[in-house]
Amino acid sequence: MKNRARATLHLQRILLAPRAAVFRALTEPQELAKWFGPDGFSIPHVESDLRTGGDYRIAMQPPEGDLFHLAGQFLKVDPPVHLSYTFRWEPPAPDDRETVVSLSLHDLGWTATELVFTQGDFATEERYALHEAGWTQSLDKLERLMSAA
Repeated sequence: MKNRARATLHLQRILLAPRAAVFRALTEPQELAKWFGPDGFSIPHVESDLRTGGDYRIAMQPPEGDLFHLAGQFLKVDPPVHLSYTFRWEPPAPDDRETVVSLSLHDLGWTATELVFTQGDFATEERYALHEAGWTQSLDKLERLMSAA
């Protein structure tokens, strides 16, 4: 895609875990901290009011540099099928805007779940690329976590 500004990011994974276990990994703070963020990042704190209209805030620590936060509001919470929420950096970057993340879980039997992820729309190509790299690494970590469970 040449112009990714205003585009929506689409990712998909087959996870070797039941849908309910995947939903817990996406929503429970102690589970989220195990996989969320690009490689090398840690998640020292997660606040989450998991309900439609509830807020969340995640602290992210890069391998080098200062702690930063992302936050938003849950738009739809439908366990164990769907989760969507707004996503914004705190403080917001000048070249960024709030996006919407949507995660749909499709049951593939007792031991597998298809995760379909979207996020958009992005203010710039650079923001799209940043999120594409971060979410790809995060979902790779989630895939490893679910395979080990």
